[in-house]
Amino acid sequence: MNFAYAQQNDNSKNDTIPLRYGAHRISARKDTMMQRWRDYGLGQFIHWGVYAIPGGHWENKTYHGASEWIRTWSGPASPKDWKSIYDQLYKQFNPVSFKASEWAKQAKTMGAKYVIFTTKHHDGFCLWPSKYTNYTIANTPYRKDIVKEIVEAYDAEGIDVYLYFSIIDWNHSGYSSSIPKNQADSMAYERFKKFTRNQLIELLDRYPKAKGLWFDGSWDAAWIKQAAFTNELEKELRELHPGLIIGSRFRADDYGKRHFDSNGRMMGDYEQGWERKLPAHIDLVKTNDWDAVMTIPPNQWGYNSDWQSSYIKTPYDLTDMLMHAVSMNGNLVINFGPDGKGNIRDEEDNVAVKLGAWMDINHEAVYGTTYANLPKPDYGYFTKKDNKLFLTVFNLPLNRLVRIAIPKNFGSAPSKANLLSNMNPLALKRTDMGLDRDQNIYYDVTIPDHFHAKDPFVIVFELKQLDKDKKDYGDSKI
Repeated sequence: MNFAYAQQNDNSKNDTIPLRYGAHRISARKDTMMQRWRDYGLGQFIHWGVYAIPGGHWENKTYHGASEWIRTWSGPASPKDWKSIYDQLYKQFNPVSFKASEWAKQAKTMGAKYVIFTTKHHDGFCLWPSKYTNYTIANTPYRKDIVKEIVEAYDAEGIDVYLYFSIIDWNHSGYSSSIPKNQADSMAYERFKKFTRNQLIELLDRYPKAKGLWFDGSWDAAWIKQAAFTNELEKELRELHPGLIIGSRFRADDYGKRHFDSNGRMMGDYEQGWERKLPAHIDLVKTNDWDAVMTIPPNQWGYNSDWQSSYIKTPYDLTDMLMHAVSMNGNLVINFGPDGKGNIRDEEDNVAVKLGAWMDINHEAVYGTTYANLPKPDYGYFTKKDNKLFLTVFNLPLNRLVRIAIPKNFGSAPSKANLLSNMNPLALKRTDMGLDRDQNIYYDVTIPDHFHAKDPFVIVFELKQLDKDKKDYGDSKI
Protein backbone atom coordinates (compact mmCIF):
# COMPACT_ATOMS: atom_id res chain seq x y z
CA MET A 1 0.00 0.00 0.00
CA ASN A 2 1.28 3.44 -0.90
CA PHE A 3 1.00 5.59 2.22
CA ALA A 4 1.14 9.37 1.94
CA TYR A 5 3.50 9.82 4.87
CA ALA A 6 6.62 8.74 2.96
CA GLN A 7 9.86 10.59 3.63
CA GLN A 8 10.21 13.71 1.53
CA ASN A 9 13.23 15.79 0.68
CA ASP A 10 14.93 17.09 3.83
CA ASN A 11 14.72 20.67 2.66
CA SER A 12 12.12 22.47 0.57
CA LYS A 13 12.11 25.90 -0.96
CA ASN A 14 9.95 27.08 1.94
CA ASP A 15 12.50 26.14 4.62
CA THR A 16 14.43 28.97 6.17
CA ILE A 17 16.71 26.73 8.28
CA PRO A 18 18.47 23.78 6.59
CA LEU A 19 17.66 20.58 8.52
CA ARG A 20 18.76 16.99 8.14
CA TYR A 21 16.45 15.65 10.83
CA GLY A 22 13.37 17.81 10.67
CA ALA A 23 9.79 16.94 9.72
CA HIS A 24 9.36 14.09 7.25
CA ARG A 25 6.34 15.63 5.56
CA ILE A 26 5.17 19.02 4.39
CA SER A 27 1.44 18.29 4.70
CA ALA A 28 -0.84 15.98 6.65
CA ARG A 29 -1.10 12.27 5.89
CA LYS A 30 -3.85 11.37 3.47
CA ASP A 31 -3.95 7.58 3.82
CA THR A 32 -6.86 5.53 5.13
CA MET A 33 -5.14 4.65 8.43
CA MET A 34 -4.70 8.30 9.34
CA GLN A 35 -8.26 9.11 8.33
CA ARG A 36 -9.41 6.32 10.62
CA TRP A 37 -7.45 7.99 13.43
CA ARG A 38 -9.12 11.35 12.71
CA ASP A 39 -12.57 9.75 12.89
CA TYR A 40 -12.11 8.19 16.36
CA GLY A 41 -13.35 11.11 18.45
CA LEU A 42 -13.02 9.28 21.78
CA GLY A 43 -10.24 7.09 23.15
CA GLN A 44 -9.12 5.43 26.38
CA PHE A 45 -5.67 5.57 28.00
CA ILE A 46 -4.59 2.90 30.49
CA HIS A 47 -1.65 3.45 32.85
CA TRP A 48 -0.81 0.21 34.60
CA GLY A 49 2.29 -1.37 36.07
CA VAL A 50 4.16 -2.11 39.30
CA TYR A 51 3.38 1.40 40.58
CA ALA A 52 -0.24 0.27 41.00
CA ILE A 53 0.83 -1.86 44.01
CA PRO A 54 1.77 1.05 46.33
CA GLY A 55 -0.93 3.24 44.77
CA GLY A 56 0.71 6.47 45.93
CA HIS A 57 1.27 5.29 49.54
CA TRP A 58 3.61 3.10 51.57
CA GLU A 59 3.94 2.45 55.31
CA ASN A 60 1.28 5.08 56.10
CA LYS A 61 3.24 7.67 54.16
CA THR A 62 1.91 9.56 51.16
CA TYR A 63 3.81 10.30 47.97
CA HIS A 64 2.86 13.79 46.82
CA GLY A 65 3.20 13.36 43.11
CA ALA A 66 1.82 11.42 40.17
CA SER A 67 1.64 7.85 41.42
CA GLU A 68 3.39 6.34 38.39
CA TRP A 69 6.48 8.36 39.40
CA ILE A 70 6.56 6.93 42.92
CA ARG A 71 9.91 5.20 42.42
CA THR A 72 11.53 8.66 42.50
CA TRP A 73 10.29 9.19 46.08
CA SER A 74 13.19 10.46 48.20
CA GLY A 75 14.05 12.59 51.20
CA PRO A 76 13.07 12.30 54.87
CA ALA A 77 9.37 11.85 54.03
CA SER A 78 10.01 8.68 52.00
CA PRO A 79 10.25 5.12 53.36
CA LYS A 80 13.74 3.88 54.15
CA ASP A 81 15.50 2.19 51.19
CA TRP A 82 12.47 3.00 49.07
CA LYS A 83 14.05 2.44 45.63
CA SER A 84 15.28 -1.00 46.68
CA ILE A 85 11.81 -1.84 47.97
CA TYR A 86 10.18 -0.60 44.78
CA ASP A 87 12.53 -2.55 42.52
CA GLN A 88 11.40 -5.78 44.20
CA LEU A 89 7.68 -5.07 44.01
CA TYR A 90 7.37 -6.81 40.64
CA LYS A 91 7.71 -10.09 42.54
CA GLN A 92 4.30 -9.28 44.08
CA PHE A 93 2.61 -8.27 40.83
CA ASN A 94 -0.20 -10.77 40.46
CA PRO A 95 -3.36 -9.09 39.10
CA VAL A 96 -5.76 -11.95 39.79
CA SER A 97 -8.80 -9.76 39.04
CA PHE A 98 -7.54 -8.66 35.62
CA LYS A 99 -9.72 -9.68 32.71
CA ALA A 100 -8.73 -8.00 29.45
CA SER A 101 -12.06 -8.88 27.87
CA GLU A 102 -13.96 -7.01 30.61
CA TRP A 103 -11.74 -3.93 30.22
CA ALA A 104 -12.32 -3.99 26.47
CA LYS A 105 -16.09 -4.35 26.88
CA GLN A 106 -16.09 -1.44 29.31
CA ALA A 107 -14.17 0.71 26.79
CA LYS A 108 -16.65 -0.23 24.07
CA THR A 109 -19.53 0.67 26.40
CA MET A 110 -17.94 4.09 26.89
CA GLY A 111 -17.72 4.56 23.13
CA ALA A 112 -13.92 4.51 22.83
CA LYS A 113 -12.59 3.80 19.35
CA TYR A 114 -8.95 3.42 20.38
CA VAL A 115 -6.90 2.60 23.46
CA ILE A 116 -3.36 3.61 24.41
CA PHE A 117 -1.81 1.01 26.71
CA THR A 118 1.37 1.32 28.77
CA THR A 119 3.69 -1.48 27.71
CA LYS A 120 6.52 0.02 29.80
CA HIS A 121 6.57 3.13 31.98
CA HIS A 122 9.58 5.05 33.32
CA ASP A 123 10.43 2.36 35.89
CA GLY A 124 11.34 0.03 33.00
CA PHE A 125 9.01 -2.80 34.00
CA CYS A 126 7.66 -4.52 30.87
CA LEU A 127 4.13 -5.86 30.71
CA TRP A 128 5.26 -8.17 27.91
CA PRO A 129 7.94 -10.90 28.18
CA SER A 130 10.74 -8.94 26.52
CA LYS A 131 13.78 -11.01 25.69
CA TYR A 132 16.07 -8.00 26.28
CA THR A 133 15.52 -7.68 30.04
CA ASN A 134 14.50 -9.81 33.01
CA TYR A 135 12.39 -7.00 34.44
CA THR A 136 9.18 -8.25 32.84
CA ILE A 137 5.81 -9.80 33.48
CA ALA A 138 7.35 -13.23 32.81
CA ASN A 139 9.16 -13.07 36.17
CA THR A 140 6.10 -12.18 38.24
CA PRO A 141 3.57 -14.52 39.85
CA TYR A 142 1.20 -13.62 36.99
CA ARG A 143 3.61 -14.62 34.19
CA LYS A 144 1.15 -14.21 31.30
CA ASP A 145 1.72 -11.67 28.51
CA ILE A 146 -0.55 -8.77 29.49
CA VAL A 147 0.14 -6.76 26.33
CA LYS A 148 -0.98 -9.71 24.21
CA GLU A 149 -4.16 -10.06 26.28
CA ILE A 150 -4.94 -6.36 25.84
CA VAL A 151 -4.26 -6.31 22.09
CA GLU A 152 -6.40 -9.37 21.44
CA ALA A 153 -9.29 -8.35 23.69
CA TYR A 154 -9.58 -4.80 22.40
CA ASP A 155 -9.15 -5.88 18.81
CA ALA A 156 -11.99 -8.35 19.30
CA GLU A 157 -14.23 -5.43 20.35
CA GLY A 158 -13.22 -3.41 17.28
CA ILE A 159 -11.10 -0.98 19.28
CA ASP A 160 -7.71 -0.03 17.81
CA VAL A 161 -4.66 -0.46 20.07
CA TYR A 162 -1.73 1.94 20.40
CA LEU A 163 1.30 0.93 22.42
CA TYR A 164 2.67 3.40 24.96
CA PHE A 165 6.45 3.15 25.38
CA SER A 166 8.62 5.21 27.72
CA ILE A 167 12.05 6.24 26.50
CA ILE A 168 13.01 6.77 30.15
CA ASP A 169 14.05 3.48 31.74
CA TRP A 170 15.28 3.71 35.34
CA ASN A 171 16.03 -0.02 35.36
CA HIS A 172 18.56 -0.02 32.52
CA SER A 173 22.17 0.56 33.55
CA GLY A 174 22.94 2.57 30.43
CA TYR A 175 20.03 4.97 30.72
CA SER A 176 20.87 8.61 31.41
CA SER A 177 18.75 11.73 31.43
CA SER A 178 21.77 13.96 30.93
CA ILE A 179 24.21 14.08 28.02
CA PRO A 180 27.08 11.59 28.55
CA LYS A 181 30.19 13.35 29.85
CA ASN A 182 32.90 10.77 29.10
CA GLN A 183 33.64 7.74 26.95
CA ALA A 184 32.35 5.25 29.51
CA ASP A 185 29.04 7.11 29.78
CA SER A 186 28.80 7.33 26.01
CA MET A 187 29.35 3.61 25.59
CA ALA A 188 26.73 2.87 28.23
CA TYR A 189 24.24 5.14 26.48
CA GLU A 190 24.94 3.43 23.16
CA ARG A 191 23.95 0.15 24.82
CA PHE A 192 20.77 1.81 26.02
CA LYS A 193 19.97 3.07 22.51
CA LYS A 194 20.43 -0.41 21.08
CA PHE A 195 18.24 -1.84 23.84
CA THR A 196 15.51 0.73 23.12
CA ARG A 197 15.58 0.00 19.39
CA ASN A 198 15.43 -3.75 20.02
CA GLN A 199 12.43 -3.43 22.32
CA LEU A 200 10.50 -1.26 19.87
CA ILE A 201 11.09 -3.69 17.02
CA GLU A 202 10.14 -6.52 19.36
CA LEU A 203 6.82 -4.85 20.16
CA LEU A 204 5.97 -4.38 16.49
CA ASP A 205 6.93 -7.98 15.71
CA ARG A 206 4.95 -9.44 18.61
CA TYR A 207 1.84 -7.29 18.20
CA PRO A 208 1.30 -6.55 14.50
CA LYS A 209 -2.34 -5.57 15.14
CA ALA A 210 -1.17 -2.45 16.99
CA LYS A 211 -1.88 0.68 14.98
CA GLY A 212 0.73 3.00 16.46
CA LEU A 213 3.32 3.86 19.09
CA TRP A 214 2.77 6.50 21.78
CA PHE A 215 6.07 7.75 23.19
CA ASP A 216 6.76 9.30 26.58
CA GLY A 217 9.86 10.51 28.39
CA SER A 218 11.50 11.88 25.24
CA TRP A 219 12.36 15.21 26.87
CA ASP A 220 15.70 14.09 28.35
CA ALA A 221 18.73 16.07 27.18
CA ALA A 222 20.52 12.83 26.25
CA TRP A 223 17.66 11.67 23.99
CA ILE A 224 17.20 15.09 22.41
CA LYS A 225 20.84 14.99 21.26
CA GLN A 226 20.18 11.75 19.32
CA ALA A 227 18.57 13.44 16.30
CA ALA A 228 20.33 11.30 13.71
CA PHE A 229 19.61 8.04 15.56
CA THR A 230 15.94 8.81 16.26
CA ASN A 231 15.37 10.07 12.73
CA GLU A 232 16.58 6.76 11.27
CA LEU A 233 14.77 4.74 13.92
CA GLU A 234 11.45 6.38 13.10
CA LYS A 235 11.91 5.54 9.42
CA GLU A 236 12.87 1.97 10.29
CA LEU A 237 9.78 1.47 12.47
CA ARG A 238 7.54 2.81 9.72
CA GLU A 239 9.10 0.48 7.16
CA LEU A 240 8.53 -2.49 9.48
CA HIS A 241 4.91 -1.56 10.08
CA PRO A 242 3.31 0.23 7.08
CA GLY A 243 0.68 2.70 8.21
CA LEU A 244 2.17 3.04 11.71
CA ILE A 245 0.97 6.17 13.52
CA ILE A 246 3.48 8.08 15.67
CA GLY A 247 2.80 11.33 17.49
CA SER A 248 4.93 14.45 17.66
CA ARG A 249 6.88 13.73 20.86
CA PHE A 250 9.20 10.92 19.74
CA ARG A 251 12.24 12.88 18.60
CA ALA A 252 13.95 16.25 18.25
CA ASP A 253 15.47 17.94 15.19
CA ASP A 254 19.07 19.05 14.58
CA TYR A 255 18.69 21.95 17.02
CA GLY A 256 16.81 20.13 19.77
CA LYS A 257 13.33 21.30 18.81
CA ARG A 258 10.58 18.85 19.77
CA HIS A 259 7.04 18.44 18.39
CA PHE A 260 7.72 21.10 15.73
CA ASP A 261 11.06 21.43 13.97
CA SER A 262 13.06 24.63 13.63
CA ASN A 263 11.01 25.56 10.56
CA GLY A 264 7.74 25.13 12.44
CA ARG A 265 6.75 21.83 10.82
CA MET A 266 5.21 19.11 12.92
CA MET A 267 7.40 16.05 13.45
CA GLY A 268 5.10 13.04 13.51
CA ASP A 269 1.56 12.30 12.43
CA TYR A 270 -0.37 14.29 15.03
CA GLU A 271 0.33 16.89 17.71
CA GLN A 272 0.80 15.59 21.26
CA GLY A 273 1.19 18.89 23.05
CA TRP A 274 -2.33 18.86 24.49
CA GLU A 275 -1.73 16.85 27.65
CA ARG A 276 -4.40 17.68 30.25
CA LYS A 277 -5.35 20.81 28.32
CA LEU A 278 -7.49 21.87 25.38
CA PRO A 279 -6.98 24.62 22.78
CA ALA A 280 -8.96 27.79 23.46
CA HIS A 281 -9.64 28.36 19.76
CA ILE A 282 -9.12 26.65 16.41
CA ASP A 283 -6.18 28.81 15.34
CA LEU A 284 -4.00 27.23 18.03
CA VAL A 285 -4.06 23.79 16.36
CA LYS A 286 -2.92 25.26 13.02
CA THR A 287 -4.76 22.64 10.91
CA ASN A 288 -2.71 19.84 12.55
CA ASP A 289 -4.21 16.55 13.64
CA TRP A 290 -4.17 16.36 17.45
CA ASP A 291 -5.55 14.65 20.51
CA ALA A 292 -5.80 15.58 24.18
CA VAL A 293 -5.01 12.96 26.83
CA MET A 294 -6.96 13.69 30.00
CA THR A 295 -6.90 12.41 33.56
CA ILE A 296 -10.05 12.10 35.69
CA PRO A 297 -8.38 13.43 38.88
CA PRO A 298 -6.07 16.46 38.42
CA ASN A 299 -2.76 14.69 37.70
CA GLN A 300 -2.86 10.99 38.51
CA TRP A 301 -2.30 8.61 35.61
CA GLY A 302 -1.42 5.42 37.47
CA TYR A 303 -3.53 4.05 40.31
CA ASN A 304 -3.70 6.19 43.44
CA SER A 305 -5.79 4.79 46.29
CA ASP A 306 -6.80 8.26 47.53
CA TRP A 307 -9.09 10.24 45.28
CA GLN A 308 -10.82 12.01 48.17
CA SER A 309 -8.47 14.97 48.38
CA SER A 310 -8.97 16.35 44.86
CA TYR A 311 -11.67 17.23 42.36
CA ILE A 312 -12.80 14.28 40.25
CA LYS A 313 -14.06 15.10 36.77
CA THR A 314 -17.64 14.08 36.22
CA PRO A 315 -19.10 12.47 33.09
CA TYR A 316 -20.60 15.91 32.34
CA ASP A 317 -17.12 17.51 32.53
CA LEU A 318 -15.70 14.89 30.20
CA THR A 319 -18.60 15.16 27.75
CA ASP A 320 -17.90 18.88 27.51
CA MET A 321 -14.19 18.20 26.97
CA LEU A 322 -15.02 15.59 24.33
CA MET A 323 -17.15 17.97 22.31
CA HIS A 324 -14.61 20.77 22.79
CA ALA A 325 -11.94 18.52 21.28
CA VAL A 326 -14.01 17.08 18.44
CA SER A 327 -15.33 20.52 17.48
CA MET A 328 -11.71 21.52 16.78
CA ASN A 329 -10.73 18.41 14.80
CA GLY A 330 -9.21 16.63 17.79
CA ASN A 331 -9.77 13.45 19.78
CA LEU A 332 -10.20 13.16 23.56
CA VAL A 333 -8.47 10.27 25.34
CA ILE A 334 -9.64 9.58 28.92
CA ASN A 335 -7.18 7.89 31.29
CA PHE A 336 -7.92 4.91 33.53
CA GLY A 337 -5.52 3.66 36.23
CA PRO A 338 -6.37 0.11 37.41
CA ASP A 339 -5.19 -1.08 40.83
CA GLY A 340 -2.54 -3.73 41.49
CA LYS A 341 -5.08 -6.54 41.29
CA GLY A 342 -6.42 -5.41 37.92
CA ASN A 343 -9.62 -3.73 39.11
CA ILE A 344 -11.05 -0.65 37.42
CA ARG A 345 -12.12 1.69 40.21
CA ASP A 346 -15.79 2.60 40.68
CA GLU A 347 -15.30 6.25 39.71
CA GLU A 348 -13.79 5.23 36.35
CA ASP A 349 -16.53 2.68 35.75
CA ASN A 350 -19.09 5.42 36.42
CA VAL A 351 -17.46 7.58 33.74
CA ALA A 352 -17.50 4.70 31.26
CA VAL A 353 -21.16 3.85 31.89
CA LYS A 354 -22.56 7.40 31.93
CA LEU A 355 -20.46 8.74 29.07
CA GLY A 356 -21.29 5.57 27.16
CA ALA A 357 -25.02 6.10 27.68
CA TRP A 358 -24.65 9.62 26.26
CA MET A 359 -22.59 8.32 23.33
CA ASP A 360 -25.21 5.68 22.52
CA ILE A 361 -27.63 8.49 21.72
CA ASN A 362 -25.32 11.19 20.40
CA HIS A 363 -22.37 9.41 18.76
CA GLU A 364 -23.32 10.72 15.31
CA ALA A 365 -22.21 14.18 16.48
CA VAL A 366 -18.81 12.73 17.46
CA TYR A 367 -17.52 9.99 15.17
CA GLY A 368 -16.16 11.15 11.83
CA THR A 369 -17.19 14.77 12.35
CA THR A 370 -15.03 17.84 11.80
CA TYR A 371 -14.66 21.48 12.68
CA ALA A 372 -17.76 23.22 11.31
CA ASN A 373 -15.94 26.42 10.29
CA LEU A 374 -18.48 28.44 12.27
CA PRO A 375 -18.05 30.69 15.32
CA LYS A 376 -18.45 28.77 18.58
CA PRO A 377 -22.02 29.25 19.85
CA ASP A 378 -22.70 30.17 23.47
CA TYR A 379 -24.93 27.10 23.80
CA GLY A 380 -22.23 24.49 23.25
CA TYR A 381 -20.30 23.14 20.26
CA PHE A 382 -20.76 22.71 16.53
CA THR A 383 -19.52 19.65 14.61
CA LYS A 384 -20.15 18.82 10.98
CA LYS A 385 -20.29 15.83 8.66
CA ASP A 386 -21.28 16.05 4.99
CA ASN A 387 -24.52 18.08 4.82
CA LYS A 388 -25.29 17.71 8.53
CA LEU A 389 -24.48 20.34 11.14
CA PHE A 390 -24.65 19.18 14.77
CA LEU A 391 -25.10 21.53 17.70
CA THR A 392 -24.46 19.91 21.07
CA VAL A 393 -26.38 22.05 23.55
CA PHE A 394 -24.98 22.38 27.06
CA ASN A 395 -26.68 25.70 27.87
CA LEU A 396 -30.34 25.96 26.90
CA PRO A 397 -31.68 29.56 27.06
CA LEU A 398 -34.54 30.27 29.48
CA ASN A 399 -36.82 31.09 26.55
CA ARG A 400 -36.01 27.67 25.03
CA LEU A 401 -35.03 29.37 21.77
CA VAL A 402 -31.69 28.45 20.24
CA ARG A 403 -30.47 31.08 17.79
CA ILE A 404 -27.51 30.29 15.53
CA ALA A 405 -25.55 32.75 13.41
CA ILE A 406 -24.47 31.53 9.96
CA PRO A 407 -21.99 33.81 8.15
CA LYS A 408 -23.27 34.94 4.75
CA ASN A 409 -20.15 33.54 3.09
CA PHE A 410 -20.64 30.06 4.64
CA GLY A 411 -22.16 28.75 1.40
CA SER A 412 -25.03 26.78 2.90
CA ALA A 413 -27.91 27.27 5.29
CA PRO A 414 -30.05 25.03 7.51
CA SER A 415 -33.27 23.79 5.90
CA LYS A 416 -34.40 21.39 8.63
CA ALA A 417 -33.74 20.82 12.33
CA ASN A 418 -34.30 17.70 14.41
CA LEU A 419 -33.44 16.37 17.84
CA LEU A 420 -30.80 13.69 17.41
CA SER A 421 -32.16 11.67 20.33
CA ASN A 422 -35.46 10.88 18.60
CA MET A 423 -35.23 12.71 15.23
CA ASN A 424 -38.38 14.64 16.08
CA PRO A 425 -38.59 17.78 13.92
CA LEU A 426 -38.05 21.18 15.51
CA ALA A 427 -39.55 24.50 14.43
CA LEU A 428 -36.91 26.39 12.42
CA LYS A 429 -37.17 29.88 11.00
CA ARG A 430 -34.92 32.61 9.69
CA THR A 431 -34.88 35.74 11.84
CA ASP A 432 -34.10 39.22 10.57
CA MET A 433 -32.21 40.85 13.41
CA GLY A 434 -32.26 44.26 11.73
CA LEU A 435 -28.55 44.79 12.29
CA ASP A 436 -26.98 47.13 9.76
CA ARG A 437 -24.14 45.58 7.73
CA ASP A 438 -24.32 42.37 9.73
CA GLN A 439 -22.44 39.55 8.02
CA ASN A 440 -24.56 36.78 9.57
CA ILE A 441 -27.89 35.14 8.84
CA TYR A 442 -29.81 34.07 11.96
CA TYR A 443 -31.91 30.95 12.42
CA ASP A 444 -34.08 30.22 15.42
CA VAL A 445 -34.88 26.75 16.70
CA THR A 446 -37.60 26.38 19.31
CA ILE A 447 -37.21 23.59 21.85
CA PRO A 448 -40.68 22.26 22.79
CA ASP A 449 -41.86 22.73 26.37
CA HIS A 450 -42.40 19.00 26.76
CA PHE A 451 -38.73 18.21 26.00
CA HIS A 452 -36.67 18.08 29.19
CA ALA A 453 -33.02 17.05 28.94
CA LYS A 454 -30.99 16.04 31.99
CA ASP A 455 -27.86 15.83 29.85
CA PRO A 456 -26.44 17.80 26.92
CA PHE A 457 -28.48 17.14 23.79
CA VAL A 458 -27.88 17.47 20.06
CA ILE A 459 -29.77 19.39 17.40
CA VAL A 460 -29.15 18.17 13.83
CA PHE A 461 -29.44 20.71 11.04
CA GLU A 462 -29.73 19.58 7.45
CA LEU A 463 -27.77 22.00 5.30
CA LYS A 464 -28.62 23.06 1.76
CA GLN A 465 -26.26 24.77 -0.62
CA LEU A 466 -26.92 28.39 -1.50
CA ASP A 467 -26.54 29.86 -4.96
CA LYS A 468 -24.02 32.65 -4.63
CA ASP A 469 -25.00 34.12 -7.98
CA LYS A 470 -28.56 34.82 -6.91
CA LYS A 471 -29.42 38.21 -5.50
CA ASP A 472 -31.15 36.66 -2.50
CA TYR A 473 -28.01 34.78 -1.46
CA GLY A 474 -27.87 35.11 2.30
CA ASP A 475 -31.64 35.54 2.45
CA SER A 476 -32.70 31.93 2.33
CA LYS A 477 -36.41 31.21 2.90
CA ILE A 478 -37.43 28.28 5.05
